[in-house]
Amino acid sequence: MRKKIVAGNWKMNLDYAEGMSLFSEIANMVKDEITGQQLAVICSPFIHLSSLVQLAKSYDKVAVGAQNAHQYESGAYTGEISAKMVKSTGAAYVILGHSERRQYFGEDNQLLAQKTLTALNNGLKPIFCIGETLNERESEQHFEVIKTQLEEGVFSLSTEQFEQLVLAYEPVWAIGTGKTASSEQAQEIHAFIREQIANNYTQEVADNTTILYGGSCNPKNAADLFAQPDIDGGLIGGASLKSRDFLDIVKVFN
Repeated sequence: MRKKIVAGNWKMNLDYAEGMSLFSEIANMVKDEITGQQLAVICSPFIHLSSLVQLAKSYDKVAVGAQNAHQYESGAYTGEISAKMVKSTGAAYVILGHSERRQYFGEDNQLLAQKTLTALNNGLKPIFCIGETLNERESEQHFEVIKTQLEEGVFSLSTEQFEQLVLAYEPVWAIGTGKTASSEQAQEIHAFIREQIANNYTQEVADNTTILYGGSCNPKNAADLFAQPDIDGGLIGGASLKSRDFLDIVKVFN
């Protein structure tokens, strides 16, 4: 059975004290209110990781992840953080290929393939993001774009490696814009992603892969999105910075 995950991406927000406070609120609310087996993953800035991991040890339905990691194990890359460093904090997950990294930092599929392999080699579970821009959707290239992102980014992995991944579909046109893909649009893409996995690996691997929706998911639309048969949770941006909003999304799986 596929794992149900709601991952919060704090992006470049919250100082150390603010992050600790918000995480404590979320973790305690998860403990009090979550009755299902869903997992809440908080992907914080690097400064929080070690401390959040320590807090998370008291909660069995909360995990911690980073928002990025470098493609190389170590070296003269001032300001960068390696996968080994992330793993040494105790963090379990790492977001790779987020549309903001692709757009603002020029990360392409080849680079992300390197990052993914390095993360896996260091025992991290990548949350690998894919998705199309508004222009690509309007020109009806979205299926081809996503297929290419998968083929060049992760389909060179062995079955054992691929099974460690969580995928996240984020329609770039619906991130931070207030626009959301309809549940039908989101399901169509999620089903397509699962079909591509089955074609490249096996149907069993496809059936066991967790695929999240990321794109202005909020407490009002989460239930409709998560009710779709191929949507296994969400990668949440803005709503993850508000404990009540985030928990109301997690609670959908109750």
